[in-house]
Amino acid sequence: MTRTEQIAAKALERVNFDKYLLAKAVGKRAEEIAAGAKPLVDADPKKIKHTDIALREIAEGKLNVSVES
Repeated sequence: MTRTEQIAAKALERVNFDKYLLAKAVGKRAEEIAAGAKPLVDADPKKIKHTDIALREIAEGKLNVSVES
């Protein structure tokens, strides 16, 4: 299993190193997963934290993050 630090680094790279954008995206996606959204990666939301799932989705490119105008 990949370490959380490695996943976070990859996710941060995907959002052009904008840590505030990443934090906002992870929080929003974690709320969606908590509300019942199906994870885009192979992870059980009953066993893994929703924020970790969201971070992994971004790191693997399954979730596209962009700045809203």
